[in-house]
Amino acid sequence: MTSLFAREIRLSKRHEEIVSQRLMLLQQKDNRFEDQNMEKASQMQAAETAYKRNLSLLNDLEAAEKSLQTRIHPPPQHEVVSLETRYWASVEECIPKWEKFLLGKAPYPLGFENQIEADNAIQNEVQL
Repeated sequence: MTSLFAREIRLSKRHEEIVSQRLMLLQQKDNRFEDQNMEKASQMQAAETAYKRNLSLLNDLEAAEKSLQTRIHPPPQHEVVSLETRYWASVEECIPKWEKFLLGKAPYPLGFENQIEADNAIQNEVQL
């Protein structure tokens, strides 16, 4: 009977050791989980800060690019815009005549007698 009692005491001590070790492991697990959560939150905060910084840098770069573009290519003056508008209006007006000529359905649209005379006139203008 004493051997059973001694065995029971050994088993009870072993049980307490196992329960104590289990509690210690659970505590370590909880601590690691908390550490991981804190690290993840820290990484998320760092990522958000980097995103805001990058967005700010991108905005600054775009503003600098616009500033340089306006310095390099200033907006055209009112007279130039007016000339461009009138030029394109005249081009659109002449398109039907030139289209027929280029398709071979009409003579040269500027009123010259033949193509050679027109080519000579164009050459003379280019030389000036």
